[in-house]
Amino acid sequence: MIQKIAYFFLLFLILQGCTHAQTFDNAKLDSFFVALNTHDQNMGSIAISANGVLVYQNAIGYSQVNKDLKTPATIETKYRIGSISKMFTATMIFQLINEGKLSFETPLGSYFPQLPNAGKITIGEMLNHRSGLHNFTNDSLYTTYMAVPKSEAEMIAIFARQKPDFEPDAKAEYSNTNFVLLGYIIEKLTGKTYAEELKKRVTSKIGLADTYYGTKANPAKNEAYSYNYTGQWTQMPETDMSIPGGAGAIVSTPADLVKFIDALFAGKLISQASLEVMKTMKDNYGMAMFTIPFNDKKGFGHAGGIDGFSSLLIYFPQEKLAIAYTSNGVRYSTNDVIIGALSIYFNRPFTIPEFRTITLSTTDLDKYIGKYSSTQVSLKVAITKNNTMLFAQATGQSAFPLEAKGDNKFVYADITLQFDPAKNNFSLIQGGVTYLFTKAN
Repeated sequence: MIQKIAYFFLLFLILQGCTHAQTFDNAKLDSFFVALNTHDQNMGSIAISANGVLVYQNAIGYSQVNKDLKTPATIETKYRIGSISKMFTATMIFQLINEGKLSFETPLGSYFPQLPNAGKITIGEMLNHRSGLHNFTNDSLYTTYMAVPKSEAEMIAIFARQKPDFEPDAKAEYSNTNFVLLGYIIEKLTGKTYAEELKKRVTSKIGLADTYYGTKANPAKNEAYSYNYTGQWTQMPETDMSIPGGAGAIVSTPADLVKFIDALFAGKLISQASLEVMKTMKDNYGMAMFTIPFNDKKGFGHAGGIDGFSSLLIYFPQEKLAIAYTSNGVRYSTNDVIIGALSIYFNRPFTIPEFRTITLSTTDLDKYIGKYSSTQVSLKVAITKNNTMLFAQATGQSAFPLEAKGDNKFVYADITLQFDPAKNNFSLIQGGVTYLFTKAN
């Protein structure tokens, strides 16, 4: 699910540099995570597997921070994986297609005729985000109900009120609505809950003991809470998992995630023919899958973000290499963690960051404060401050802190905001794409 500006712009991750290696500098990778942990740059867990065998695992930070109570994360800690859940949902849809219970051409109207364009939208178009259905998590009202349990009927009523963004198959545009609906369709076709089908069709089949449909986070089950960094780790509100459903409600560990994607590409969950369809790109979208290159190596996978959680899962078929990182507290971006880990794994040049801190006075921040808009996207962003911390807040979304890097540059996770106070604007840079925002007079 997508709740911060970091997820309003589709990420196309370009990882730098790669050569195949039989061994890697395990100690250097450990040192990288020690640096992240020591400087409170990230909290999370990583797993790397080669040829289906785990070759590296680590966990840093805490699964729970509550005043003096701090529970260190372990490799068994479970995290909300957000939109990586879509890969599980798509896998089950492909299984149902193979069983003859529906097809790529089946219209959405067979199940939800009350939705806009339902008679023209197909299952295939929903799988690769070509339905035109509006992404409900982009609406300003989303934050007013995200923590409240919702039934299928209530969610369908929300979707039915939203106008489509474009005609079916006219183009591709990311929408969580597609996969919430696909989750409901799984339930309608099987007569079972999504959670039951997930267990039957995926997790029990390949032995994923720590992957399941989430509920309210429970530390007693070694489930992590998520956090924002505002000088210290501050707990984030929880989305009720009845809302993201098939689009983002799964809880897992990195070890289970690499096992899942290993099994998916080994043909243990769907046929190789189905896998080829899933990873075929059209307008840069596969079916619950994106291409993620590492220099000349071609990977496939998905990112996820929900509340303060951020995750990334990638598989490189030629190398038979899988990597997963799940985080519950992000300052140094999940993408950069993966880039660093892969660079070290493939023995590429990589310097462990020093993480120097720049502190600005509250007066220094005044020149950045204001409301900004862009001609490139409809999103508006308010820049505010709290003492010596600058914050950004997209319309209808939660505010998130910006870390000063000097020369009018601020960062949050994989977002960079480069301000030009003289021109009253800033450039938002993410995934190699730049958006210009100008301050309102």
